[in-house]
Amino acid sequence: MVKFWRVLVVCVLLALTINIRVNFRCSFVDISPNASRRKALPHEGNYSGSEPISTPGAGVLKPLKEVFRVRLISAVKHKAYRHTPMHKEARMAQSRRMLVLRAVVEDYIRSQEPVGSTTLTRDHDLGVSSATVRNDMAALEDEGYLIQPHTSAGRVPTEKGYRYFVDRLATVVPLSEAQRRGINSFLSGSVNLQDTLQRAARLLAQITGQVAVVAAPSLSKSTLRHIEIVPVSINTLLAVVITDTGRVAQHILNVTKLPDVTTLTHLTNEINTQCSGVSLTRTADCVRQMGARKEYHAISTLAETLAQAFDGMADDERASELYMAGTSRLAHQRTVADLAPLFDALEEQVVLMKLMSSLSETTQSDGVGVAIGSETHTPGLLHASVVTSGYGRTSAAATDGATHAAASSQTENQSGDDTRQAGEPVAFVGSIGPTHMDYAATMAAVRAVARYLTAFLAHDEGQPAD
Repeated sequence: MVKFWRVLVVCVLLALTINIRVNFRCSFVDISPNASRRKALPHEGNYSGSEPISTPGAGVLKPLKEVFRVRLISAVKHKAYRHTPMHKEARMAQSRRMLVLRAVVEDYIRSQEPVGSTTLTRDHDLGVSSATVRNDMAALEDEGYLIQPHTSAGRVPTEKGYRYFVDRLATVVPLSEAQRRGINSFLSGSVNLQDTLQRAARLLAQITGQVAVVAAPSLSKSTLRHIEIVPVSINTLLAVVITDTGRVAQHILNVTKLPDVTTLTHLTNEINTQCSGVSLTRTADCVRQMGARKEYHAISTLAETLAQAFDGMADDERASELYMAGTSRLAHQRTVADLAPLFDALEEQVVLMKLMSSLSETTQSDGVGVAIGSETHTPGLLHASVVTSGYGRTSAAATDGATHAAASSQTENQSGDDTRQAGEPVAFVGSIGPTHMDYAATMAAVRAVARYLTAFLAHDEGQPAD
């Protein structure tokens, strides 16, 4: 009797197992998008999937089938959710970390001391505990934004941290009305371009407490404003060339004999009429075309000499006219050992000119370019940052033909910002300081001085600097 019941129990369990397997496969077929095209299973004979499988106990096990089905769908959804790029909690954590990074950079710029989690929690409204801030700082350190100078110390921003701060977190605040009036008052007392550039360098160094560098407008990016040719001896003429950037260049023209005054005057007037506002390279080509004409045949040699002078001015990339101020202020911020490579870098004016010129031409949306540490590619500036901005932007159409003169007069009546942004900078103004400089204040000061110099070159000194 006992054996009979054992056999009966085994049979029942076997039947239940077979029923569960069959119903689970049916449920899988039901939720599959290709259920109607499913091939028959090997043990199902001619089953096509269109008729339900009826087995003993199916009604009892139908809820179990639904459980398997729900669990299968939930598992698929959970797996897909796990593989999403970043869910809400992760995004919130990343956003909070960037706020922590901003707070660390701002506090370190102000104190120049490693910043701890307790200080951040006390001085900033981060909305989380000190332990959470500590974990965020550890994560930022793992990502390369922060560094811990030594054990149990706070964190210090790295170059990567400063770069992220400048690109995404820092806000360039416009100067106040009083600051703008101070800049205009200080610079408006200059008598010429050179005096203005010297004053701009001293002013920027005073505002930032760092080294200020201001370059004179490059002749290679200038256009012709006016030319005068006057005889100075029997065989010598003096050509005085004035560019749109205020630069005055003098060239000695040697001739076998003095040309006819009427012909020389006619040539000068024609150059001023047709080439005003034209690049120096195009002016040289225009003078050569004039010299080839019949009416200027007697002075064709003089025209060629004058064209070569314009070509020489267009190729002029001199770094001699560089105005610098504030080098003594570095002694109050850095040790003497740290100053040696920096002073060496400041002495290399050619390298400095190339660095700041390229940086001013690839500025950010706010018109200011920033290079931090190794980004300068200069050994003496590995522990320094460079902030620069171009000034004296000219119209992009200034490189073409005689028709530019009329177009230029129309452009001058437009908005000053629109006109200046239409071309390339003719020079730059910049500030050099430690990597922990106040980037927001420095960028605002550099931009304000650059805009004043732009207005000065445009003969619009009454326009605000910022």
